[in-house]
Amino acid sequence: MSSPASGIPPVLLNTGLHMPLLGLGTYKLVVPEDVNRAVDAALVAGYRAFDSAAVYQNEAELGRALKELLPKHGLTREDVFITSKLGPKDQGEKAMEGALHSLSQLDLGYIDLYLIHEPGTEGLDVTDQRNPGNRAQSWATLEELHAQGKLKAIGVSNYTPAHMRELMQSCKVPPALLQVEFHPKLCQTELRKVCKEYGVCFQAYSSLGIGELVTDPVVLEVAKNCERTPGQVLLRWAVQQGVPVIPKSSNPDRIQDNARLFDFTLSDADMDRLSALDCGQNYCWDSSEVV
Repeated sequence: MSSPASGIPPVLLNTGLHMPLLGLGTYKLVVPEDVNRAVDAALVAGYRAFDSAAVYQNEAELGRALKELLPKHGLTREDVFITSKLGPKDQGEKAMEGALHSLSQLDLGYIDLYLIHEPGTEGLDVTDQRNPGNRAQSWATLEELHAQGKLKAIGVSNYTPAHMRELMQSCKVPPALLQVEFHPKLCQTELRKVCKEYGVCFQAYSSLGIGELVTDPVVLEVAKNCERTPGQVLLRWAVQQGVPVIPKSSNPDRIQDNARLFDFTLSDADMDRLSALDCGQNYCWDSSEVV
């Protein structure tokens, strides 16, 4: 995907690729009928980006759904932006096998953005000194596949500032993107500063705090005042800062609601109130102990 599509604004990655600010997360979407329904609803709502991963075990289902549904909506492969991720079981010497498996499963010719899912390795303790070498080997593999055009952009997920600095000192191709947990209770100030310093796009996952934040009193009050849902407010808080989001849902109505982010603006006061909730709260997991 090399140019803006649909009504969703894009961000420009350091590779020259445009990536939509909004994508559909597919974590826990496994049953083919559910995948098809969600992808269909997303395409209707204007989504052009889809986020998968080897560990989600749905790459094949997502690829099949897109091949079936893109023509129905008058779209081609080039109109969508596909992200997937290398599983931690393939970190290191199995990285080539893992990445090629993702390409084969999706079967869409190429992957727009491929990430190392986490800095650790399945089966190794977080303190194991083999972790840095394994992720360096994975990165070299991704660089090779990027050079071949099979991965249009490469990046990382769940990296800390220390992991990012380590990568930047050794890489030949800098990461295009870092995907991490990000919401008002986890503002990731240092990570965002590191990404800005290195020209790396910072992308959010778990924007709703695994659903916990939609009942937060401050979020509810802001939502009431601007006549929006709490989910829309939390997603808008991110995209208004230029941070791409990938909310996951299998519900067509929720998928539609989550796309309605670009026809309203949060006031500076509301943005500040939401950001003031920051307390370093991880709802997913914390990779800071991975050496």
